Amino acid sequence: MRVALIQMPVTPDKQENISGACRAILTAACNGADVAVLGKMFCCHYENSCFRAYGEEAGGPAQQALSALAGELGLYIVGGSIPELEGDKVYNTSYVYGRKGELLAKHRKVHLFDINVAGGQRFMESDTLSPGNAITTFETEFGTCGLCICFDLRFEELARCMCLRGAKVLFVPAAFNMTTGPAHWELLFRQRAVDNQCFTVGVSPARDETASYVAYGNSLAVDPWGTVLCRAGAEEAILYADLDMGRLEVVRAQLPILSARRTDLYEVREK
Repeated sequence: MRVALIQMPVTPDKQENISGACRAILTAACNGADVAVLGKMFCCHYENSCFRAYGEEAGGPAQQALSALAGELGLYIVGGSIPELEGDKVYNTSYVYGRKGELLAKHRKVHLFDINVAGGQRFMESDTLSPGNAITTFETEFGTCGLCICFDLRFEELARCMCLRGAKVLFVPAAFNMTTGPAHWELLFRQRAVDNQCFTVGVSPARDETASYVAYGNSLAVDPWGTVLCRAGAEEAILYADLDMGRLEVVRAQLPILSARRTDLYEVREK
């Protein structure tokens, strides 16, 4: 599975952001990508004031563009995330499209990012956003994949539930900031990969020092041994990671973590 990690800048112009994403996905397809992954809130700045204004209902322009492009190019698109409008609620939602442009999965961010670090970042998603209530996986010819958004990754139970469904890769559109990014970004992606013996792929927007919320960038892919396969810097970039599912099986055979769990003593399960 060749994955393209598209770390793109975000502008105040929604249509330009969608067009920029499509251009980057076309480049990824030309370089042999099976899966193209966009960053969190790729079509608007990550600000509470933007979410409703830039949001869209089912079948909106960002969704139409990504679905059409997936079908045209014959690749999977993990469409970062966008503000989804439903009634009076706004969700942080990621859509996944298959090789024929069909909707394979839709994940509404489960854990809202309400953070207030003394001397650092403060942000309250719950001022605007509502939480989702589902664990999300989808099927490809490479195997089952999991999908979550940003702060969701901090909850091991969610990652474990996806992997107990059979997920071999966890795709995570995300936007850590300049407080949490340097401290926890790589640590968390390597930790979840090692804990669950899976690949993890995190894609961020490019860093914009003028934004009210400054994304850390540093999009990366990690293998089941915890090895970082690729990692961007702060700037706009398209990275490629070749995920070898044979490597996953080797790691799981050599170090039997999932199969050696003592479910007679403890259990993580879906409700």
